[in-house]
Amino acid sequence: MSNFLGEFDCKLDAKGRMMIPVGLKKQLPEAVSEGLVINRGFEKHLVVYTRKEWDKIVDDLSKLNQYEKKTREFIRYFTRGASELLLDAAGRVLLPKSLLDYAGIGADVVLSCQFNKIEVWAKEAYDTQLDDEPENFANLAEEVMGNAGRGNNE
Repeated sequence: MSNFLGEFDCKLDAKGRMMIPVGLKKQLPEAVSEGLVINRGFEKHLVVYTRKEWDKIVDDLSKLNQYEKKTREFIRYFTRGASELLLDAAGRVLLPKSLLDYAGIGADVVLSCQFNKIEVWAKEAYDTQLDDEPENFANLAEEVMGNAGRGNNE
């Protein structure tokens, strides 16, 4: 499993192309040969996976019971808009317009690494989200991680 690290401010050109930042590109050696997959996030943002990670997700989805309506709906909404991204010779990827419209992304973008995926946010939406940080982050950490069985990690 890939674990990406970092937060990167980027700009899209007029055609919707984005240069992959050097610090992130170093973490994606397989991106040139295997490509990447971009998809809608659960909030109004996009998510980029390596092809290997996307294939794991699709494998998990294929094991769900597709005779259940909720499962079919989830798969349909989750995979809606999923597209392959290929790096061009200049190290850029073309982000699909339909996905950019979904996430409200203009020229300014933030790439936020989250374990095995890279979230793609409109800069303004990302900044707003972080401005809404809980007043007491320690309480949230205790609520979410308190029973995780990891001992006293800070």
